[in-house]
Amino acid sequence: MNSAPTQAPDPLQLDLTWQEPIPAAGVQAAMALMGNGKLHRYGETGAKPGEAAALEADFAAEIGAPYCVAMNSCGSTMFAALRCSGVRPGDKVLSNCFTLAPVPGAIAHAGAVPVLVDVTDDLLIDLDDLRRKAASSGATTLLLSHMRGHICDMEALTAVCAEFGVRLIEDCAHTMGAAWNGKATGTWGLAGCFSLQSYKHANSGEGGLLVTHDPDLAAQAVLLSGSYMLYASHLARPGAEVFERWKYHTPNFSLRMGNLPAALARSQLGEVLRERCMRWNQRYAWLHAALQDAPHIRLPHRPAKEQFVASSLQFGLVDLDWGQIQSAIALCAEGGVHVKWFGADEPVGFTSVWKHWRYFGQAQILPNAQRVLGGLCDLRLPLSLSQADCTAIGRTIKRAVQVVAN
Repeated sequence: MNSAPTQAPDPLQLDLTWQEPIPAAGVQAAMALMGNGKLHRYGETGAKPGEAAALEADFAAEIGAPYCVAMNSCGSTMFAALRCSGVRPGDKVLSNCFTLAPVPGAIAHAGAVPVLVDVTDDLLIDLDDLRRKAASSGATTLLLSHMRGHICDMEALTAVCAEFGVRLIEDCAHTMGAAWNGKATGTWGLAGCFSLQSYKHANSGEGGLLVTHDPDLAAQAVLLSGSYMLYASHLARPGAEVFERWKYHTPNFSLRMGNLPAALARSQLGEVLRERCMRWNQRYAWLHAALQDAPHIRLPHRPAKEQFVASSLQFGLVDLDWGQIQSAIALCAEGGVHVKWFGADEPVGFTSVWKHWRYFGQAQILPNAQRVLGGLCDLRLPLSLSQADCTAIGRTIKRAVQVVAN
């Protein structure tokens, strides 16, 4: 093992927030919309389905689901999936504790009470704890977050859900294009919720897609999203008779997506998405190799059945105290590598953990979370990174950890 150099090199000049340009087809479609002003997804007299309806049809076909509803954010789709599956104020909803704020936020939006499930060393939902809490809480819904693209054993998880009569809704904000054992995330349960926010696999700035095989959930979601009585212009929708069951009983929450973000997103599906997924995983492999077997750095195990899409990489800092971890994060920043840290006392940027969500109003017992998340670090993997960049990032992180550990 090489010892750390006595003098750190110049900081790396890397932008880990870099985004790929919108494909030419998306730019052209957006320009056409700005030219004609038809930005709202619904028209009236004789209006034809627009970009939002086409996006729903495209994504439904791509993932293999009959129904898709486009909304203004992934958080909105999670709320809609909970509400339209029957969750009501005061109900308990299971969810894994390793996630980001929009997931418990969707539970709160539905007026429900979160029951958090512990995390494993490999950043997955703890199925033993899920079994215990499904039995003890009486919750009948699990909002499962495939946090940062980590996918648990979905056969085992759905077996637990079946055992306890728990409905499964998947947060797939980080797993567009991913699968477990050949079956796409978002298709294992009652509904799947995908993100089109910047930094995700398709970038429209903001947006969400709800997919489902359940016609009643789909019809309610269309109406709830804000279709008024113009639901017939949706292309990936159930039949009119299903809407008749729900149109007088479903509130309009005005969560729909407009045509402009839909046009941007449509151009990033299909072959563009598949090619991006391949390139993200290549960068993950490069950085993984650069960090593998380094002292005090633990990388999560990824089983062969997990066909993940790695737009980010997570690693744990182990056998270091809080102050050493904080110092290592600061040294990485000095070296030009800005690492997100789930163990910080205060939420920073997009990063927060269960102990920051004080609106829950009740303590959550999570024995592993403090240890696992306390040292957990997170790096975005922009597609601009070269193999040399990934090697340099790994070298910077290892140098920082070695300095604080000595």
